[in-house]
Amino acid sequence: MTDNEKAPIASERRVLDAGALRALSHPLRVRIFDILAQEGPQTASTLAEILGESSGATSYHLRALARHDLIREVAGEHGGRERWWERPAGGIVYDSRAVQGSPSGEAALQVAVAEAMRRRHDELMEFFSARIDKEPAEWADASSSMTSGISMTAEQTIDLIKRIEAVIDEAAVRYRGQKGEGVRRVSVRADVFPLKNLSNKKETAS
Repeated sequence: MTDNEKAPIASERRVLDAGALRALSHPLRVRIFDILAQEGPQTASTLAEILGESSGATSYHLRALARHDLIREVAGEHGGRERWWERPAGGIVYDSRAVQGSPSGEAALQVAVAEAMRRRHDELMEFFSARIDKEPAEWADASSSMTSGISMTAEQTIDLIKRIEAVIDEAAVRYRGQKGEGVRRVSVRADVFPLKNLSNKKETAS
């Protein structure tokens, strides 16, 4: 599972180790991680205001994320006494092979992936079930949710994934850092996985 929320280039994607996975196994930390990607640098106080939490709580979770290099302090870009934090450029990858053989690592992976997927599902449901009708027409037209079942081999599926990633990477590089009128953060998702076999019956020749 890959999260390219901040930066898209394949060489910049980081495979998370057990420590980083444990840091991302808390719902509030996942939310903070997402906000830093979507909104740019934040302080404990600005995050507290967004999340409805105390600045002490957000400061604690920021430090937990920073210990595993999931976020970093912004030096010299903002005034004031508070520390500003940002999410470094680079996607993250949840890979079971990185923690294989470690019960604690595998448990951390399960919790972190479950929390990330829950967050993605909540965002998707909130938009399409409650918000799409309130969006301007151009943004309602600029949204889509598609599902298609295709019969392919593993090799063909891997090729499709690589081509999808290339398209998303190209767009992310082209528009990285873009600002101005009409510009909004857009979530681009591609979920590709094998479906469960519903029948184990073997075809027999008549």
